[in-house]
Amino acid sequence: MLSAFAIHPQYDMGGGGGLAAMGVVFGVVYLAIAILVIAALWKVFTKAGQPGWACLVPIYNILVLLKITGKPAWWVILFFVPIANLVFAIIVAIALAEKFGKGAGYGIGLAFLPVVFYPMLGFGSATYKV
Repeated sequence: MLSAFAIHPQYDMGGGGGLAAMGVVFGVVYLAIAILVIAALWKVFTKAGQPGWACLVPIYNILVLLKITGKPAWWVILFFVPIANLVFAIIVAIALAEKFGKGAGYGIGLAFLPVVFYPMLGFGSATYKV
C-alpha cells in the first residue's frame, strides 16, 4: 500500500539532518549539566569532609549524604520505598541546607532544582557546620 507521502513529493520527509543536529545539541547540553551537577555535588561532599568520589557511587552516595546530614544510615532503605523516598529526599535536602547554614527554603530548592542549588552550595561561600 502506498502512503500519501510517497505519492506527493512535497511531503518528502527525507534527510532528517536537522533532527540529528538537534539531538546532538541536546545531548551536549545534557552532558554539560550532568557534569556541572556532579562537580557541585563532589564539592559539597569535600566541604563536608567526605570523599568527593563518593557522589559517583550509587547507594553509597546516599549513605554519605545521610552521614553529612546527621541522619541514621538505615534511612537508605526508605529511599527505595515509593512516595516515602520523595518525602525523605526533601527532609534530607532541608537537613543538608541547614548543615551549610541555609534555611528550609534553600533545602526545598536543593530537592526540586538541584541543577541550580547544588552548584550554588558547592561553589559558593557556604561552609559545613558540624
